[in-house]
Amino acid sequence: MKRSSYAQISRNVAFGIVGFAVIAGLATAAMGLRVNVTRSIPLGFYRTTGSEIHKGDYVMFCPPEREVFRLALERRYIEPGSCPGGSYPMMKRILAAKMDRVQISAAGVVINGVPVPNSKPRIQDSARRPLPRFTGNGTVGDGNVIVMGEAPVSFDSRYFGPIPRKQISSVIRPVVTW
Repeated sequence: MKRSSYAQISRNVAFGIVGFAVIAGLATAAMGLRVNVTRSIPLGFYRTTGSEIHKGDYVMFCPPEREVFRLALERRYIEPGSCPGGSYPMMKRILAAKMDRVQISAAGVVINGVPVPNSKPRIQDSARRPLPRFTGNGTVGDGNVIVMGEAPVSFDSRYFGPIPRKQISSVIRPVVTW
């Protein structure tokens, strides 16, 4: 086979792969499927639902437009995307909601008197820059929730505090995780 034939085959394969990825992406979005590739919640495929929002649910939300999220986007703690503030929607679990008593401190997170395992916030990121830190002690208000990832390195309410429930676009349910 001539050298130019190999190049043509390589181009065809590359175009085929790109085409498949585009079609798969469009099909997944149309079916309400989302892919999580971060360590905030288990890696895998999730389905968006119209379910009511409850404590313990995995949710997808656009971060509120606050300075802490602008910094997170600049430092790539969160990825660029289609949210009003310029980031990609985040996926976390709701750990506290209306009337829950929450303490967020350098020692970690305590909800209704029960310490959350592995919740001690990090002081600096992997580039040794100081991380923002939210500290607070009180009752979660009616329109807010505390969200956390399941990995100690997750960028979550330990760093940005409560988020308004209205930011949540969907409850998401795992389809396949690993």
